[in-house]
This record gives sequence, C-alpha cells and structure tokens, in this order.
Amino acid sequence: MERRTIGAAALDVGAVGLGCMPMSWAYDTSQQRGDRSLRTVHAALDAGVTLLDTADMYGPFTNELLVGRALKERRAEAFVSTKCGLLVGDQHVVANGRPSYVRRACDASLRRLQTDVIDLYQLHRADPEVPVEDTWGAMADLVSAGKVRALGLCAVGARASRRGGSDRYEGTIRQLERIQQVFPVSAVEAELSVWSPEALRRLLPWCEARGVGFLAAMPLGNGFLTGTLTPGGGFEPDDPRARHPRFTAEMMAANQPVVAGLRRVAARHGEEVTPAQVALAWTLRQGPHVVPIPGTKREAWAVENARAAELRLAAADLTEIAGLPAPQGSWD
Repeated sequence: MERRTIGAAALDVGAVGLGCMPMSWAYDTSQQRGDRSLRTVHAALDAGVTLLDTADMYGPFTNELLVGRALKERRAEAFVSTKCGLLVGDQHVVANGRPSYVRRACDASLRRLQTDVIDLYQLHRADPEVPVEDTWGAMADLVSAGKVRALGLCAVGARASRRGGSDRYEGTIRQLERIQQVFPVSAVEAELSVWSPEALRRLLPWCEARGVGFLAAMPLGNGFLTGTLTPGGGFEPDDPRARHPRFTAEMMAANQPVVAGLRRVAARHGEEVTPAQVALAWTLRQGPHVVPIPGTKREAWAVENARAAELRLAAADLTEIAGLPAPQGSWD
C-alpha cells in the first residue's frame, strides 16, 4: 500500500487507516463480535493498513482492549492512535483535561493496548474548566517520558452553527494556534467526506501549511456513501444514526443522487470498484498529508477500504464528484 508521512514527527503510515470504534461501541451493537473484530484488525494489517485509531472512551475501554489483543501479536506492524479527555457516564459525556487525569489515562491506555508506547496520543476534547495549554503540556510531558511519540487534536465545533458564514472549525483553529506554542501538533482529526467537505475551507489548509497530518474521520459519511444503507431500513435503537437528522428515511432518499454519482464513477473503473472506494479515493486526493480512517467491523470491508488507495481518480471523475448535489438535511 502507498505510504504517507504526516506531521512534524514524520509519522509513517499506510494511506488508509482503520477506525476501530464500530467494533465495540455505538454502531449496530448487536453485530459486534470480539473474535470477528479481531479478525478484521488482522485482515486490515494484512492488506497494508497500519494506522489503528481508537480511544479510551470507546466502550468505554473495550475498544482499546480489543486493539491490544491484536497488538500483542503484531505491534511492530501497527501505528497506534488513541485519545484521552472524555469520560462516558450514564447518558452523558464530560471532558476532563486535568494534567493529573491525563497522566493516569495514558498509563491506563498503555496497559489496555499492551504496549509501552503510543504512536499518536490525541486530545479528544478540551476541558472548558482547564486551560488547554495545561492539558497539552501534560501530554507533552508524556512524549518526554517516552510513553507517547506524537500529539494530535480532534476537531471541536464540528456541529457549530454556520449562520452568517461562520467557519465550522473556527474553534479548532483557535485551539491549534494556542497549543502549537506549547508543543508541536503532529495531526488533526476531523470529519471529511464527499458530503461533508467543510474542512477543506480552512482547517485542511491550516494543516497543510504547517506540515500537520490530517486524519479524515467518517470519510464514508457514517456508512451512507457505501451505498449499502436502505432508506427507511431503520437502525438499532442505540445506533446514533437512528436519531440523526440526515439519516431519516426522507433525507436518505433525497440524498441518493450523491451515492448514484459515486456509483457512476466506480463503474468507469471496473466492476469490482465500489462507491465506498471512490469516496475514499476522493478523500486521499485532498492532499498527501490526508489519511482517511473509515470505521468497520467486518473483514471484507476493511480489505475493500484498504484497496481504495490503489484507485486513481481522473480529472473527469473529480469534476463529476464536485458537481454532485449538495447533501440535504442538517448535521445538527
């Protein structure tokens, strides 16, 4: 698989990563199987994927434990990204950026991941009660201690109002400017896909100008861009898409032209090419520092996603994708 180097720390990863969250948290929980998910991680590694993205809040904790089982056998083949800063309670999530907590959280993640170093440690969300510089300073101390190799930040304000032309990621950029003064940011994780391209406006250029890697979260639009979801098909009650404005039967039907366009592009590249691979190939074309991290819990889809790095979109393909209808329905 094609390789990419991201961030000031020169992080070497495969072109497509693996988002491990769906394996043990949130999506289709009745379909989550530990052994199947473990096979999926191994299949992704076999296909050339190296970046495994997880977080302590996924589960909580069970996702890191799952990744740790895979790393026990194949640590040298994997680039491990995990996150701290969010605590999951009953029906709520709260931020905790206290330096003492960050240190404890890192040690706990290292134990669950069965490793002595985390390649990329990301701040999931800043704590409004703690100066972000203090949190970031504690994370930088983990680098000095040899427990972490590089630091990243997950985007904030992803659902912020865009009234009056305000930028969706203004809050993230302000935070980045502050923490960059404390310790170098190696990567930013934010949503980026064919039907959610807002990061292209300011956040991606900010990263590119500073040599900061960009981890493209939800590059398949929470599964919609795969073309495998049926409008009105419904979701399990605890699946966040069951309450999502863009996943109502009406909005899914209205947005089918987006998937149809991806199918047309895929058909030009061969019968084996899928809309999901076209969507991932589009994301990869947004810059050499961009690494999509699609989530899945199935082996076949992990391999299919990895092979998207081999797909070369032509100028006509990109023009057609750019001309697709804007998605209908709010993300809020």
